Amino acid sequence: MNRREFLKQVAALGVLAGAGRILTMPAELLAMAPKKKPSPTLARATGTNYAHLVGDSIQALGGMKKFVHSGETVVVKPNMAWDQPPEMAANVHPIVVRKVVELCLEAGAKKVKVLDRTCHDARRTYVNSGIKAAVEGIKDNRAVVEFVDERRFVELDIEGAKALKRWSFYQDILEADRFINIAIAKTHSEAKLTLTMKNMMGAIGGWRGRIHVGLQQNIADMNLVLRPDLHILDATRILTQNGPTGGKLEYVKVKNQVIAGTDPVALDAYGTTLFGMQPQDIGHIVKAYELGLGEMDLKNIKMLGT
Repeated sequence: MNRREFLKQVAALGVLAGAGRILTMPAELLAMAPKKKPSPTLARATGTNYAHLVGDSIQALGGMKKFVHSGETVVVKPNMAWDQPPEMAANVHPIVVRKVVELCLEAGAKKVKVLDRTCHDARRTYVNSGIKAAVEGIKDNRAVVEFVDERRFVELDIEGAKALKRWSFYQDILEADRFINIAIAKTHSEAKLTLTMKNMMGAIGGWRGRIHVGLQQNIADMNLVLRPDLHILDATRILTQNGPTGGKLEYVKVKNQVIAGTDPVALDAYGTTLFGMQPQDIGHIVKAYELGLGEMDLKNIKMLGT
């Protein structure tokens, strides 16, 4: 039994407990879940056709069929937390999300759910980000944009955590056969940068204010449970100031890059260089590396593509 199958069984226990329940899983039980060390191999594509960048970066890793198999349910979690249009670079570009969903469908996915626990009003954010229309424009009933149901969170003890010993995680993500994380590269007022690991904030429940106390370690700790099968970093344009919300075009810098991989620490380590920083400048990257979640040394990260 792999880690995904294990977490699906854990989430199923929550269903048996009924709506509105909290399920606590002991740390020793979570420790039984198999853990596969991600590869520090990344794939980068550059250019102005954003759909091609997504396809090329994933193809360099072996293609979407390496990550999604026929008949599987996939949760795609883009950063679409902010009531801002695409040009403001507060959310993942809608073309990037659409292409990921299309590739999942082409790989034979039975269902692809696109969702995020937003910071601004979800209905406005889903629309104004352009992501809802982009996914619905595929016109395939297997692809759905869903609002997060606050009743569908499962509380778990987090084995190996240094600070965030227990928290709630979205059941649909735990139950999914495959989980794909799409983050945008941005500055952040408290975390300094928000990349792939920080994007997991949209997959957890509870009061965000608590997470921001000791934020850097908490980000690393939550990633002990949340292990996407594929991470995609949208650097088609990046937000260089006033993150994570942005608000002015002068804060946006076009980079025309999409980077994909299975190691979130390696992806985030590379992501720091987009801002003229180094991995060691970002606390949660260092702490995730210390937890064994991936590789932060740029010399040990292999980059495929352009």
